[in-house]
Amino acid sequence: MTPPTILALVRHGESAWIAEGRFQGRGDPPLSDLGLRQAAAVGARMAAPAEAPAVPVPDVPPVAIWHSPLRRAAQTAAAIHEAREADAALRSLDTLTELSQGEWEGLTHDEVRERYPEELAAWRSDPLHNHAPGGESLPEALVRVGQAQATILGPVRDAAAADSVAGRSPAEPVLGYERSVGPGRRPSWAIAVAHDGILRLLMLSLLGVPIERFWAFPLALASVTVLDLSAGVAQLRAHNLDEHIVALSRR
Repeated sequence: MTPPTILALVRHGESAWIAEGRFQGRGDPPLSDLGLRQAAAVGARMAAPAEAPAVPVPDVPPVAIWHSPLRRAAQTAAAIHEAREADAALRSLDTLTELSQGEWEGLTHDEVRERYPEELAAWRSDPLHNHAPGGESLPEALVRVGQAQATILGPVRDAAAADSVAGRSPAEPVLGYERSVGPGRRPSWAIAVAHDGILRLLMLSLLGVPIERFWAFPLALASVTVLDLSAGVAQLRAHNLDEHIVALSRR
């Protein structure tokens, strides 16, 4: 039986460019003031996952907190790391960098609609075969996603197997894990903090959903999505959890 293996996907908080309505891609703006509050809120929630509203992840330290090197993701990951009192390694991973948006990066949405109306409409309707001029296609990005997947999940599965062999006591059960965690089988998990585009692809890849469905799974800012990989087939345990940020307002 496959050791319990869980992956939590966290989108970064609002950046300065998002606040200004700009395309980002590999642009590197920092979090806005609101984004910093969102990062603190998701950090607090990931530090106490068993508290209502619960997040279906084990209430034990994760193997690592992986993050994109872009500042908006790195700052969000650092907030989670601090809230969890540094109980897991904080690791930057280049393959989690956001999709390149080419000539659109730094432009406002209005500017892109005015200058590239046909290209934008094609990207929205058929993302598999279209992308920003000079940017990265989904098939190209999917190669990076596979590399990120291997980097993140290898240590998680190794840790789960080690716990199983050692016969350690299981963690307290949390929502969704009563059936997957048995005696001596402690769940092992990791957190990946990244971007809308790359997290969509990572989720589709793990779930075996064609990337033509790229727009099917929305990801709110500072939201949490949880995948259970324990049964050999990925199961979506929670998607787009954002109760921790909906009450935040600009001050």
